[in-house]
Amino acid sequence: MDTRMWNGLVGVAKETCTAVLGEGVVPRPLMMPLVRGELVGLIWARPLKVGQDALAGIAELANIAAAAGADEVVLAWETHGVATACELPIAGAVPEHGGRHPRRARPAPVPYTEQLLSRSAEGCASVAPDWRRVPAPQPGGELVPPIQAAVNFSFTPIKLDHPDPFGVTVVLMEEDGYRISLTEAFAR
Repeated sequence: MDTRMWNGLVGVAKETCTAVLGEGVVPRPLMMPLVRGELVGLIWARPLKVGQDALAGIAELANIAAAAGADEVVLAWETHGVATACELPIAGAVPEHGGRHPRRARPAPVPYTEQLLSRSAEGCASVAPDWRRVPAPQPGGELVPPIQAAVNFSFTPIKLDHPDPFGVTVVLMEEDGYRISLTEAFAR
């Protein structure tokens, strides 16, 4: 993946995160699979329940990538949100969006600080991220289990007895609540 494509995908993840945080909601994990350098689309995790459902729901993001035969994926997530949903220890004090370019096998954190915009009568905060400088990806960094599973399963071929395994995977995932926006080349 070239730098321009990487920066564009990170930009999409940041824009999505900014919009969702402004609504007072934690962003759901987002996967952006690529096939031979061409973006397949954007896949957001379905609504997740705390615990095993969150672990499975995040790992299942891989289904579209696997069905498309992706050779690269970028996966963006809000670190504290994933840790909370999956009942995992929260690593690091700074909220961040993470990205993963698995062929280079490096986590790429995109840290931010939160600026309070407003607080509802119920106490829900609406925040805006103040994006900090992105550090260089570090080789050999650890990923939390559901993110690692999504990366691993992205490159495990899906075998379905169906004339259009990609199309049926998209339909089934949408029925399960995943939000999917395919690029024109992959939309059917």
